[in-house]
Amino acid sequence: MRKLISFLTACFLVLVAAIGISVANNGGTLTTGTASPQPSASSSDSGTSPTPSESSASGFADLNAYYQQQLTWKSCKDGFECATMQVPLDYANPSAQAISLAVVRLKSKSSHGSLILNPGGPGGSGIEYARAATYVMTEKLRKYYDVVGFDPRGVGQSTPVECLTDKETDQYIAADGSPDNQQEIDQTVTMMQNFATECATKSAALYAHVDTVSAARDIDILRATLGDEKLNWFGKSYGTFLGATYAGLFPDKVGRMMLDGAIDPTLDNTALSKGQALGFENELHRFVADCPSHDDCPLTSSGAAGFSQITSMLDKLDAHPVTISDGRSFTQAMGVTGVIGSLYDKVYGWESLRVALKDAFKGNFDTLAQNVDYYTSRDTNGHYTDNSNDAIMAVNCLDRPDRPTVTQTQALAKQWAAIAPAFGVYLAWGNLGCSYWKAPATGKPEAITATGAPTILVVGTINDPATPYPWAKALANQLSSGVLLTYNGDGHTAYYQGSNCVDKYVDNYFLTGKATAGVVCNDGP
Repeated sequence: MRKLISFLTACFLVLVAAIGISVANNGGTLTTGTASPQPSASSSDSGTSPTPSESSASGFADLNAYYQQQLTWKSCKDGFECATMQVPLDYANPSAQAISLAVVRLKSKSSHGSLILNPGGPGGSGIEYARAATYVMTEKLRKYYDVVGFDPRGVGQSTPVECLTDKETDQYIAADGSPDNQQEIDQTVTMMQNFATECATKSAALYAHVDTVSAARDIDILRATLGDEKLNWFGKSYGTFLGATYAGLFPDKVGRMMLDGAIDPTLDNTALSKGQALGFENELHRFVADCPSHDDCPLTSSGAAGFSQITSMLDKLDAHPVTISDGRSFTQAMGVTGVIGSLYDKVYGWESLRVALKDAFKGNFDTLAQNVDYYTSRDTNGHYTDNSNDAIMAVNCLDRPDRPTVTQTQALAKQWAAIAPAFGVYLAWGNLGCSYWKAPATGKPEAITATGAPTILVVGTINDPATPYPWAKALANQLSSGVLLTYNGDGHTAYYQGSNCVDKYVDNYFLTGKATAGVVCNDGP
């Protein structure tokens, strides 16, 4: 159960129609105010989830007033306390307008400060991740730190980005991810144009300000309102981008920072998507090789033939979608999403994929559809329970300037199909969405050094499909104080995923601030 919950709460990274994970460190400085905040007459003290109307709240008089706001914490079940924090919509004009961030914490009796969690995304809820603290970190860390989670700007219970309706999201997720004629290309372009238009219309003020640099600046206000002199950060997947960006902006405010499932900030969207195409391709081959060792393996062949069984099934869905029990048309794009989502975790994800494939090979795609629905936060009533599908696109389109044309995308799809036949085409077309975004990108690919920061722990898994291991090596080398911990295993992220070696190393780092370079932990406990 521990690893299952950790996997389910940490693995927001990729959507077939919204591929392209990115973060940038724009450099620059920001007045940090006081680490021991004083009461502010204009602070927001609701202690509950913000309502949409709060996104139009007036800003504070200046940036320092945001740092000095005092949060009012209220009990919100299971020992947690909740509060609402105000941050500027636009850091270039902080007095103009405020937005709300939802925050939750679990106090420790022997607290040594706060440990702020982020599960990834962009679009993953830090609120839900912190509430699952029992399943994502050891008891030792929970006793040592106050566990703090927050939903970043644009996400979940904070002032959210709103783009598509439930029905439109259904259509978006099912849309052709591998258009191979002009009619299908036109349909794909129309779908992506509609996404951009809906975001700009429904979130007119917010959607241009959900970039990672702004989110990192929000974190420094959160650090101050918590009363912490230094930031202790527990970031996975996209949370490594967010944490590293913070370190680049505020190296003198970094305490202990773990970046697990790291991303190389020097890469553009094209390179990131290509890396993921190769990563998921490799992991599917490893799944096929592992499958015969399990009694429930549905593959009738191993090696290339077994791999072909899966890709052939997906290819058939392109021309002939299958109607599932709830009446939806299960498409090739949905099949790819279901397979990709299962490849994040070797134990539970691979097991669920074996079960889903067994049914799919018999013509029943209901089980694979359940995987897709879980991965995209769709409940049994057809409602999307969070806005992660909207937020991932909104953040990505601001964080990188890549805006490929249809012609460029077609060329990439052809190239990547040769090196990653299962997923290359989908990853290439997924980058097209930002080409129609109605706000310019504010980030750019560049190295983050965070000169002056104390030791920052970067964790990389050798067979991580979503954030390939070379990215972790690159980030650790860029950071002036980066130390790399390697997990020789499978799956996305390493901490609290079943390796006692990784868990002990990370816990020791968070307790002492010390990390030894060059350590490799092998698969298994």
